[in-house]
Amino acid sequence: MDFLLPEPALSVQQGVRAIASKYGLEYWSRCERDTRFPEELWRDLADGGWLGLCIPEEHGGGGAGLLEMAVATEELAAGGGGTPASFVYVLTPGFGALTLSRHGTEDQKREILPGVARGEVEFCFALTEPDAGSNALAITTNARRDGSDFLIRGQKIWISGVQRAKWMIVVTRTAPPGEGRHRTDGFTLLLVDVPEALSTGSLTATPIEKLGSNLVHSNQVFFDDVRVPADRVLGRVDEGFAVLWDILNPERILTAAGAVGHAELALRLGCDYARSREVFGRPIGANQGIAFPLAQAKAQTELARLMAHKAAWLYDRGEPCDLEANVAKLVAAQAAWDATDRAFQTYGGMAYSTDYPIERLFRAARIAKVGPVSEELILAHIATQHLGLPRSY
Repeated sequence: MDFLLPEPALSVQQGVRAIASKYGLEYWSRCERDTRFPEELWRDLADGGWLGLCIPEEHGGGGAGLLEMAVATEELAAGGGGTPASFVYVLTPGFGALTLSRHGTEDQKREILPGVARGEVEFCFALTEPDAGSNALAITTNARRDGSDFLIRGQKIWISGVQRAKWMIVVTRTAPPGEGRHRTDGFTLLLVDVPEALSTGSLTATPIEKLGSNLVHSNQVFFDDVRVPADRVLGRVDEGFAVLWDILNPERILTAAGAVGHAELALRLGCDYARSREVFGRPIGANQGIAFPLAQAKAQTELARLMAHKAAWLYDRGEPCDLEANVAKLVAAQAAWDATDRAFQTYGGMAYSTDYPIERLFRAARIAKVGPVSEELILAHIATQHLGLPRSY
């Protein structure tokens, strides 16, 4: 077993780290305060070819894999962005480029992927609904046939990045559940042209006020007979759940990578303060009450990194990675929260001031424990699917 990153991943690590170092904490804090996407960093990533990592070379990308994207996500988070930096890779390179590269038609790939690699085309993903939550099988947004087209009607919630997106991948129900039908049958994933749908009024998006992670808007989205041509189906009609699972595992892995980077950032800030802050004539980091919790958080972070890299490595090899992706997301989110909490405690009362970045990281760390899937649902999944325990839902 070789635990060293392969050369392509090392190159990504160095390249993205160099870009991240140009910006830093204050840049990300300004973006959060202004509810603004990191445009300048996005353009630098595009110019360096770092947005097209997983896109095949024939479509303008680097032909790399999810491991390289995970490494890039980790570097952006550690460089100052924290967990919100995950949006840079989850939304478009993840939801968009990776999904199209694996499940799109040749026409879809030729039309869309080169623009993604250049940083000119962005994506969002619409799955969650107000009454379905984490239960994707309960979604009611439907797509009915109208000639050769589909018409989408329904509602989604917590859909991030709609305002910037050219394309939205929408999970719809195209056939009702019925006798003799498997419970995952009857779902279809469709590509919606967002500007076109917004211009006709058939698609509306209302931003949700949030505690943190304000680099992109999260929205309630309403579909009022959004028209989608049949050639914009991802995968097969009524068989979209296979594609959906192939979206959700990378989402968990990239979220985990961002949480690992977040934990490293929080630890760096906490340790810097512990070395420089003197009380009773010595640095507070000399006290084991300060040092040991930070050391414990570092141990958690290293374990989370190993699992995130393993999950991405398995995905790239075409091996099952369901358990690893879920465990990576679970433990990385916990590591990010614990590291930030310990950094907060190390700063003491000063952590509460917006003059320091800890309060921003504290708010941002909390979302990783509930999104894109809650700890409780991950634990229930592991218990039933991997330990053979009775279902609780």
